[in-house]
Amino acid sequence: MFVSNPKAGRQPYPQALHAVMSIAKAEESRQWLAGWRRLNAGATPLYAFPDLADELGVAQVSVKDESVRSELGSFKALGAPIALVRLILRTFPAQPFDPRGLLEGRHAHLLAHFTVVSATDGNHGKGLAAAAQSIGCRCVIVLHANVSTEREQAIAAYGAKIVRIAGNYDESVQHAAELAASNGWTVVSDTSYEGYEEIPRDVMQGYGTIAAEIIEATAGQPPFTHVFLQGGVGGLAAGIVSYLWEHFAEQRPLFVMVEPEQADCLYQSALLGKPAKATGAVDSVMAGLACGETSPLAWRFLEQSVDYFMTISDEQAVAAMRRLAAGSARDIPLVAGESGVAGLAGLVQLIKRASTATELGLNGDARILLISTEGATAPGVYAELSGETAGSVLARQHAWVRP
Repeated sequence: MFVSNPKAGRQPYPQALHAVMSIAKAEESRQWLAGWRRLNAGATPLYAFPDLADELGVAQVSVKDESVRSELGSFKALGAPIALVRLILRTFPAQPFDPRGLLEGRHAHLLAHFTVVSATDGNHGKGLAAAAQSIGCRCVIVLHANVSTEREQAIAAYGAKIVRIAGNYDESVQHAAELAASNGWTVVSDTSYEGYEEIPRDVMQGYGTIAAEIIEATAGQPPFTHVFLQGGVGGLAAGIVSYLWEHFAEQRPLFVMVEPEQADCLYQSALLGKPAKATGAVDSVMAGLACGETSPLAWRFLEQSVDYFMTISDEQAVAAMRRLAAGSARDIPLVAGESGVAGLAGLVQLIKRASTATELGLNGDARILLISTEGATAPGVYAELSGETAGSVLARQHAWVRP
């Protein structure tokens, strides 16, 4: 499914949105995270894929590889830690806490009884658990039925208490809220709902680091014409869109939103013109995108900026995983997880539709940006879907030499 968004415009970044998220706040978050030991030093790679660009008939395809952002294996290492730090600073204004000191654990003795809770499909929960462990507070993670045991174990390894429910993601969000209310805990969620926007805003603001690195890496080069973004509840997309929109203003790139066909809440939001729920079973192999309800806060950014919304099948995502893993003479082999390849899967489908490709300007002048948001965060799932272990792909990556 594919639809254009009549509300998307080319105006400068609105002041009302700037008051919520801005480049200045994103840069502050970036500086706070710079010393966190769980993040790898420096920017993540922005790889060119010239053979893939030739296959698709476009000028350039570039992929930002978030799998190596940290030991956590995904972009979520940028959101939850910042949200937790800002939450603690607001909650304990009388304490002499500083952001870097918190992440270094210097104030752990004062936070041992402070508890945060969140629902997750995997990556957000792992990021929150790792941040809580570094800071020294307690963390409870609620997992729904479709989260794999492999992902559960990865979160528990960071000291989080795991609570399992039988329902789906949205039901796990509700259960986390109930636990917080009955125990005096604080929800640290990456999706917003009525009366709950401050923490999701902080999560989204953390993702601005990705956009900042992209702009720095491409300084002096022609800007990207198209950016394909993953769906989910919309948080990542809002964080990236807000930064690029503020930076480029009316000259911003064309944004395309891609999500699983059975978890189409953002596509439905575009049809209805307001935050909506998915119409499918929300059981995609793209676990990080298997979300049933749009974040209202994220939608405030997306409804005015995302030019097109589309859905893809699980099979199309798997094909994209395999293409990136395979590499080629000029394309580095890349470990990209099932949720990380949605943008490429969407691009491939649009290129196959000649009239749509023409409408979007997907031609020999198009410079495409994709963000691979995760690596093999569930190694067993990755191997099953891609037909090759992540270790095998990485071995070929290390041996790859571009001619």
